[in-house]
Amino acid sequence: MHTDQLISMLAAGAGPVPRAAVARRVAPALALGGGLALALVLLGLGPLPAAQARADVALWMKLGYAGALAAAAVALTARLARPVARTGGPAGAAAAVLLGMAVLGAAAWWATPAEGRALQWLGRSWVSCPWIVLGVSLPTLATLLWALRGLAPTRPVQAGAAAGLAAGAVGALAYALHCPERSATFVAVWYTLGIALAAGLGALLGPRVLRW
Repeated sequence: MHTDQLISMLAAGAGPVPRAAVARRVAPALALGGGLALALVLLGLGPLPAAQARADVALWMKLGYAGALAAAAVALTARLARPVARTGGPAGAAAAVLLGMAVLGAAAWWATPAEGRALQWLGRSWVSCPWIVLGVSLPTLATLLWALRGLAPTRPVQAGAAAGLAAGAVGALAYALHCPERSATFVAVWYTLGIALAAGLGALLGPRVLRW
């Protein structure tokens, strides 16, 4: 019998993992990973000047996007930590956040005069931004995968991708405290690319790390 068949057989007769068990593992893992991500940004890269942070509407746009996506992705990760769970709600919420940011970015780009669109899209840090988001997401990805190993995910690719999506959003949330870019188009493209890289890495690691 193949491993996948055995997992399916066991999951068919399994009840859902209690919510408290999931929360007891996922919440500390998220707190630890998020704390490490924040430390990497604040100590390694440095925060935005306080006066600029308070007055910058773009900062709140970035925090709102990353925070909303992180909340949806963490909920999705928690659902996938259980063998029998519906994922439509949090998956739909994550898709709605991504779509909303894409629409906002596209609207900002179209509203910009032609001569300013390149800067609106590329900013001054497009080469480094997605890789920094990915790098800052790694502590949270590691802690969330550790949390999932102690639970009962039966869809390791999806669970790993959800953990990566959550980790990428947490990494973007932390990086926003340093990033000087102010364009919604930049955020929609390059922040999202960094988050997608983290989700892809999680999907690759899921079958290896979360195998029963």
